[in-house]
Amino acid sequence: MTDQIQITDSHCHLDFPDFDAERDTVIDRALSTGVTRMVTICTRLRLEPQVRAIAEKYPPVFYAAGTHPMSAADEPLASVEDLVALARHPKFVGIGETGLDYHYTSESADVQKKSLRIHIEAARQTGLPLIIHARAADDDMARILSEEYRNGTYSCVMHCFSSGAGLAKSALDLGFYLSMSGIAAFPKSQELRDIFAAAPLDRILVETDAPYLAPPPYRGKRNEPAYTLHTAQKGAEIFGMDWPAFAAQTQVNFDRLFWKAAEYEDAA
Repeated sequence: MTDQIQITDSHCHLDFPDFDAERDTVIDRALSTGVTRMVTICTRLRLEPQVRAIAEKYPPVFYAAGTHPMSAADEPLASVEDLVALARHPKFVGIGETGLDYHYTSESADVQKKSLRIHIEAARQTGLPLIIHARAADDDMARILSEEYRNGTYSCVMHCFSSGAGLAKSALDLGFYLSMSGIAAFPKSQELRDIFAAAPLDRILVETDAPYLAPPPYRGKRNEPAYTLHTAQKGAEIFGMDWPAFAAQTQVNFDRLFWKAAEYEDAA
């Protein structure tokens, strides 16, 4: 056992080329800071084998897979059956990321919505959490999540949450989770910090979205899972909590939502 405070990077992209030259070192560096688990996310299903291989190679790494909304028009449409089949892997712990992005790819809104509903059904059937990317699509996102929840319950995390208070309320009202990225630590993100501060503490996760969105003091550089520490410390400040207590609560939250990762560790 160790007295080091432990946290989880609930969303990163360890398969990206940014890490190819030093993936071992990056993961070791995360472990040295207390980031004892990482969920690496596959954003194009054709790349699932290489993402799976990373999770299989590194004991602290779990994975999820889906079609990112910005790729929805360029990739074959996922099927519920395909996603359910992938979910049989013991280290596959979530469905996505999926969602809606109208900031860069509004022209593919229709196929994004169709893809999103497929992923929701896969989350419903597997019982695994849906991992949502939402940008500049708050109204449609809130509507679809709510419509689909009425058709059958499912669990969900709003990854790298940086949308408005209305979408936050809609997600939280459905029992979903908000994940805090380095954006919450940016100096100009007070409105976002206020949204998090108003959320239930037991519905908060932390993440990096590495290699993107490094928090201060690394802003502008490549992000990596070790930097979850800085976002989580900002989270403790947002909630007016001691750092160890906040970290412990996010671990409880992660284990509850990503139950399959927790069960895998218990069985190991």
